[in-house]
Amino acid sequence: MESVIDEIYRTQSRRVLATLIRLLGDFDRAEEALHDAFAAAARTWPVDGLPDNPSAWLVSTGRFKAIDTIRRRARFDASQHHIEDSLYTVDTTEIGDMEPIEDDMLRLIFTCCHPAIPSDAQTAMALREICGLTTEEIAHAFLVPAPTVAQRIVRAKNRIRSANIPYEVPGREALPQRLDQVLHVIYLVFNEGYSASSGDDVVRADLTAEAIRLARLLLALLPHPDARGLLALMLLQDSRRLARSNEQGSLVLLADQDRSRWDRAKISEGLGLLAEAMRAAEISTYTLQAAIAAEHAKVSSAEETDWRRIALYYDLLLAAQPSAIVELNRAVAIAMAEGPAKGLDLVDAILRRQKLQAYHLAHSARADFLRRLGRAEEAIAAYRTALSLCRQEPEQAFLRKRISELAAASERQ
Repeated sequence: MESVIDEIYRTQSRRVLATLIRLLGDFDRAEEALHDAFAAAARTWPVDGLPDNPSAWLVSTGRFKAIDTIRRRARFDASQHHIEDSLYTVDTTEIGDMEPIEDDMLRLIFTCCHPAIPSDAQTAMALREICGLTTEEIAHAFLVPAPTVAQRIVRAKNRIRSANIPYEVPGREALPQRLDQVLHVIYLVFNEGYSASSGDDVVRADLTAEAIRLARLLLALLPHPDARGLLALMLLQDSRRLARSNEQGSLVLLADQDRSRWDRAKISEGLGLLAEAMRAAEISTYTLQAAIAAEHAKVSSAEETDWRRIALYYDLLLAAQPSAIVELNRAVAIAMAEGPAKGLDLVDAILRRQKLQAYHLAHSARADFLRRLGRAEEAIAAYRTALSLCRQEPEQAFLRKRISELAAASERQ
């Protein structure tokens, strides 16, 4: 039962939290209620068995645990009575449904992305509350100190509380002004699922599925080309999910994947959405990324990939969204088109500018170029640097394997 509860926590806790935030009207109170609910589950489910609807059970238990806590506090603070009273007015039939018309997770994203909250705090708070990442994991992803992330999240919660920001999806007239940041958060949720920043799995399918579900819901609310581009990108990327690791959970590189395991239905839907998004007057960065993913999806083997076309898309993406990460991806595409020496020059230039020094994939790409150039000792050193920065176990195993292979080959020479 312990493993079942752990899996439910991993896959459902963020949606339970989103509903508790709506019911309780406070982030901190909802997080406390979530932990109390799972503690109660750990005590009662091994005895009573798994409830028919674990999420609804957790929401109901968490809510009543919060009511009990507030009642105890209210004995000492009369100002708490109105909070207690408001919690008893909730229609409990909605708890059992768990699918209100305006989705609680989408409400949570719009609350985190309210214009009154600074953009850096919006992102940190969304990753904390929606993905369940720790402040340390968020700090590692954005290359900033953990206390800085913690302060941003605290300030964002205080702003929501002090400004009485409503926990709701805004009216249709306000959606366009909020769209960019909401799409960005959904994109970050997907990325964390597509390539987990830490842990034992290559992919967190619960997060990729949730991001796709939210994008569909948002697209239904606001049929916008940028939303289509993002959904196309996520579908095309997620189509490869089953092929990205083997039966042992080890990482499988794109060139080595069994393409018969790619989800053709997702590819077909993604290509259709991409075609619609490409007809827009302005092409978003999500649509450009989807176009890159489509180049892989459209061919039956890695050898057929048009890397020069992909590099051109990265040129456009870099012009629209200058960043070292885009530069790195462009360097990889150019290396595939023109050879590893060119890619090595580009990555070294990025690192000389003190960009991506703490990003393991930059050192991993550099190591691969060195390996392909036959510079084994330098490649091993670069792989070791990447390994020291990597937090995901399957990637760590892959890097250790590369180091071992190169070391063994050097000994034979």
